[in-house]
Amino acid sequence: MNSAFIPSPSTGVIELGPIPLRGYAFCIIIGVFVAVWFGNKRWIARGGKAGTVADIAVWAVPFGLVGGRLYHVITDYQLYFSDGEDWVDAFKIWEGGLGIWGAIALGAVGAWIGCRRRGIPLPAWADALAPGIAFAQAIGRWGNWFNQELYGKPTDLPWGLKISEGTNRVAGTYHPTFLYESLWCIGVALLVIWADRRFKLGHGRAFALYVAAYCVGRGWIEYLRVDEAHHVLGLRLNVWTAIVVFALAVTYIVISAKVRPGREEIVEPDLTKDDGKSGSDDASTEGASPDDASAEDSSSDGTASGENAASEDAPGVSADGAGEPEGDGAAPQKADRS
Repeated sequence: MNSAFIPSPSTGVIELGPIPLRGYAFCIIIGVFVAVWFGNKRWIARGGKAGTVADIAVWAVPFGLVGGRLYHVITDYQLYFSDGEDWVDAFKIWEGGLGIWGAIALGAVGAWIGCRRRGIPLPAWADALAPGIAFAQAIGRWGNWFNQELYGKPTDLPWGLKISEGTNRVAGTYHPTFLYESLWCIGVALLVIWADRRFKLGHGRAFALYVAAYCVGRGWIEYLRVDEAHHVLGLRLNVWTAIVVFALAVTYIVISAKVRPGREEIVEPDLTKDDGKSGSDDASTEGASPDDASAEDSSSDGTASGENAASEDAPGVSADGAGEPEGDGAAPQKADRS
């Protein structure tokens, strides 16, 4: 028996009176805050305005949560709509079950709406968010630790994850695949930060690099998992998804670099300049007092009469008025398939 292992929490919920505090939800929320905070720093560094990332995240995050849950429920429909299962559980997102593929896809739709409302190019915003999203995934994966889910094949390694007896799971020590993915995401975030500084990535290429690098790690980590999953040609569905998305991301990087080299010079239009200009014009017109206006009128009248007089009295005098990123021996899990 393995004497060294990573323990699992006895419970994933802390009851605070009538309010249950769930570790899974806390990890997701903390991850979102980190992504927005770090993305805001990168956006400002690119020449954007403070608060813009959060404003667009108000659209992207809800869309992403819905997309992540839809992907999970659709790809693992048997967990909710087969005989003996309760379809109402499909709405219990706090019990785990967010597919990153659906979260990114539908979250991008929400981000596109937010960017369009602000007149901001979506690729530039995505580049700023890319490493923050990877950090958010690294934090969010610890929610699986609280729920004792997404573990891999049995192992005797000292960093094996100790799983207790429970519904649809057998007590034992397994590969902590949630931890592997968390560490991989941190590495992806650091890679994107380095590459962005080194090569000045723009037009969505930093985000595409994040996607491609994540897919590489997801492929081998998925191989270790033992939770139930659909298979196509001997491979888990998520492995095929990672392969396809990786190919698309790399293709985008190559084509984008040729079609739109370099980086955006302006990521957010500065509307204050136009507003200030029009405001100053209005102020110069509207800010004048009645006395000034009358003085101008009298001055013009006086000038006109003076010119007439000068032209009459001294004909020789001129009147010119000029002077802007299935294992063996393990029980199936009913848990997060993200």
